[in-house]
Amino acid sequence: MSVIDLRSDTVTQPTAGMLDAMANAATGDDVYGEDPTVNRLEAELAKRLGFTEALFVPTGTMSNLLGLMAHCDRGDEYIVGQQAHTYKYEGGGAAVLGSIQPQPLEVQADGSLDLAQVAAAIKPDDFHFARTRLLALENTMQGKVLPLEYLARARRFTYENGLALHLDGARLYNAAVKLGVDAREITQHFDSVSVCLSKGLGAPIGSVLCGSAELIAKARRLRKMVGGGMRQAGILAAAGLYALDNNIQRLADDHANAQMLAEGLRAAGYEVEPVQTNMVYVQMGDKAEAIKAFAATRGIKLSAAGRLRMVTHMDVSRAQIEQVVATFVEFSRI
Repeated sequence: MSVIDLRSDTVTQPTAGMLDAMANAATGDDVYGEDPTVNRLEAELAKRLGFTEALFVPTGTMSNLLGLMAHCDRGDEYIVGQQAHTYKYEGGGAAVLGSIQPQPLEVQADGSLDLAQVAAAIKPDDFHFARTRLLALENTMQGKVLPLEYLARARRFTYENGLALHLDGARLYNAAVKLGVDAREITQHFDSVSVCLSKGLGAPIGSVLCGSAELIAKARRLRKMVGGGMRQAGILAAAGLYALDNNIQRLADDHANAQMLAEGLRAAGYEVEPVQTNMVYVQMGDKAEAIKAFAATRGIKLSAAGRLRMVTHMDVSRAQIEQVVATFVEFSRI
C-alpha cells in the first residue's frame, strides 16, 4: 500500500533530478565562506527577491529567529499574530534566546493583522515599556495569501511608525503562484524575508534569510552562536537551487489538488474552509482521532485535530486525492 501523507508539505522526498544535483555539487567550508554552491544559492535568492545579501541556514525556525534577533536587541519587542509560526510554533526562541518580547495580536480572517490594532499595540517611548521595533507577518498564513495592497499599506505603516518589517515567507512561492506574480512583488515591501526550501519546493532541508548587508552580517554572526554554521553545505544548497529552478510553477498543481480535495469533502457533507493554496482545513470536532485512525488503515497519514489540516504537495497525485475523498466518504457512513 502506497502511503499518502497529508500532514505537511515538509514530508516530500527529493526527486531523482534533485539527488543528482546534490551528488554533483561543488563544495567547500561554508563557515569560511568557501562553499561555492552555498554562495551561489545565497546570491541567486537575494537577487531574485530584491535584497543585497542572503544567508543559508538549516531550518525555517532558525531563519526566522536570526531575522528577529538581527532586527531587535534584548528588551525590544516585535508585534506578531497569535497563530503565526514565529510566535506559536518555534519554541519561544525569540524570547528565550533573543530576550525579545512578543506582542501577539489576533489574526484576521484573511490572514492579516489589523493595522489599527498594531498601532494601538506599539509601546510609548517610555522606560517602563519594551521598545517596539518590528512587525512580523506570515505569507501564506494557514494557506491564506496576503493581498499585495495590504502589504503596501503595511510597508507605509511601518515607515510611518519607525518599525522594521519581517516576512516569514515559508510558503512565499505558494503565495506568488496563487497571485500570478513574481515573488519580488511580495518581498519588495519587507526589510527581511525568510524563505523555506523544504516545504512545497521539495528540498530535504534548508531556508534562506534575505536582507540588507548589515542585517545579514549580524545574522551570520548569530547563526554561528546558535550552532547553525555548516561545513560542506553545498550538497544541501544544490537541492535548494534545483528547487528554485524546477519546482516553483508546479505549486499550482498542489493548489488544484487542494481545491479538488475540498470540493470532494464538501460534496460528502464535511464542513471545509475556503481554500486558496495547498492547505485544506476541515472541521472534524471530536471525530479527529477516529478519522486519523481510520485513514491510517487506508494508507493515509493525517494529523489529529478538531480543525484538521491537510496539506497537498508534490508527492500527492490527483488519483491519490480521489482515494482520500473516498476514504472520508467511507468514514462518514460508519
